[in-house]
Amino acid sequence: MPARLGYAILFVSDLERAVAFYRDAIGLPLRFAAEAYAEFAVEGAKFALFPRRELPSLIGVEAPSDPVPWPQGEVAFFVEDVDAEHARLEAAGVRVLAPPTDRPWGERTLHVADPDGNVIELTRAKPARAEA
Repeated sequence: MPARLGYAILFVSDLERAVAFYRDAIGLPLRFAAEAYAEFAVEGAKFALFPRRELPSLIGVEAPSDPVPWPQGEVAFFVEDVDAEHARLEAAGVRVLAPPTDRPWGERTLHVADPDGNVIELTRAKPARAEA
């Protein structure tokens, strides 16, 4: 039974545009990019992008031509200061879906959209609870 996430890959319509967004707007360091794959240097599981046009070589079928229902899910990244990220991304023209919000589970989150409409969450990790 799987116990650890190895990687997450988002399928994107334009690989160069998506790489620029995650590298320049979100601030993820690019580990490497090839013609049909880009991977970022993040801690934990790998995070990568793959162009939809290349899906036949990966899974044997083409991406649907109809718009995919939105949203499909989200990818979350931990940040130190959600409010500072909000100000930075808003100033850069990134589409903010939900401003910084304190959640009942103890995290403060910000939701933005990437160029393909994928939901990206930036969140501050819950502070560790002090043991009594």
